[in-house]
Amino acid sequence: MIPLLRCGDIKEAIAFYTGILDFELKYPDEAINEWGVDLVNGSAELQLTSMEGDQKMGLAVNVRVDDIDALFKKYISRGLDVSKKKESPVHQGPLNQTWGTREFYVTDPSGNTLRFIGAIE
Repeated sequence: MIPLLRCGDIKEAIAFYTGILDFELKYPDEAINEWGVDLVNGSAELQLTSMEGDQKMGLAVNVRVDDIDALFKKYISRGLDVSKKKESPVHQGPLNQTWGTREFYVTDPSGNTLRFIGAIE
């Protein structure tokens, strides 16, 4: 499955996903379209779109990861700004959930949230 996330500003979204979250353009030799782009991170893939009919902004996607604490530290070192979600502990850093996972959330500039999920160690 490849999640399709709607973004208000495709260039801003690409900068966020590639500059902070380790994604790369799937087709780096193609010109950036204002309406959509494919991104990859290892075997993970997602599509960003600015087309109104494709999707609503503000979706959530679960992402399973191995070393959740190291990943959060890396994103912070790359400029992840957690100040916009001060009221949300799970946006501030990895948190052990009562259902048995360790999670942190990252919300992109358009309001879409990636929920990074790992094992409690």
